[in-house]
Amino acid sequence: MTTISGCHVFDDFTQPEGMSDSEWAARCELAACYRVFDDLGWTELIYNHITLRLVDATPPAFLINPFGLHYSEVTPLNLVKVDGDGNILGNRDYPINPAGFTVHAALHHGLPGAHCVMHTHTTAGVAVACSAAGLRSDNFYSAQLQTRVAYHDFEGVTVNPEEGPRLIRSIDGKKAVILRNHGLLSWGGSIPEAFTYLWTLNRACEIQLATSMMGPSLAIAPEITEKCARDALQFDPAFGAGRDVFDALVRVAFKR
Repeated sequence: MTTISGCHVFDDFTQPEGMSDSEWAARCELAACYRVFDDLGWTELIYNHITLRLVDATPPAFLINPFGLHYSEVTPLNLVKVDGDGNILGNRDYPINPAGFTVHAALHHGLPGAHCVMHTHTTAGVAVACSAAGLRSDNFYSAQLQTRVAYHDFEGVTVNPEEGPRLIRSIDGKKAVILRNHGLLSWGGSIPEAFTYLWTLNRACEIQLATSMMGPSLAIAPEITEKCARDALQFDPAFGAGRDVFDALVRVAFKR
């Protein structure tokens, strides 16, 4: 039985013989994250991805959602294990999305701290990604992110491996990323950390989109945004880096 913050998850699934405890725990937490995204409405039919690096995998590998399933259908067992070249390791019941693999593999390979990578096409996120101004410094959430946001220019559908190094250069170590004309992306050392960055970025975009319908917005002074960024403790590993929020959302998702 696997628990996340005291919540029983996926009780109907059994750890396969020969699978390490760390891989099984990773599969359960990642599958639970897909359920959280579904609860939040962060789904795009069968598209978009959350991936998680397997720390004990040889060769290096990460987990990705099976292409063709809705987020609500993802389980610990049907998550696909894939290496850095796109080879499926183990269970081959489902394929992977080449466009999703290209971006996520680039980050897992190019950023040592990118254990988890998340990508969404929420309406608010895509709207801000299409805005020439990008994320404005005019609300509570965007103020916390001004020193943490990177931008990457649109190059078309992300199936070209040559885009990977350019994406890494654009990111420049920042964990909240706006893919121009495309959507939002985040990464972190854990699922909760990546989630915290993505939730804050998406929330900032939602408020910006709503504010844009009301005329000119009130900008926040640079010295205040700098202070907000320093005081945004939810990103700090010393304060859990989002673990408490993520665990709460898992508990809610598995009570339904």
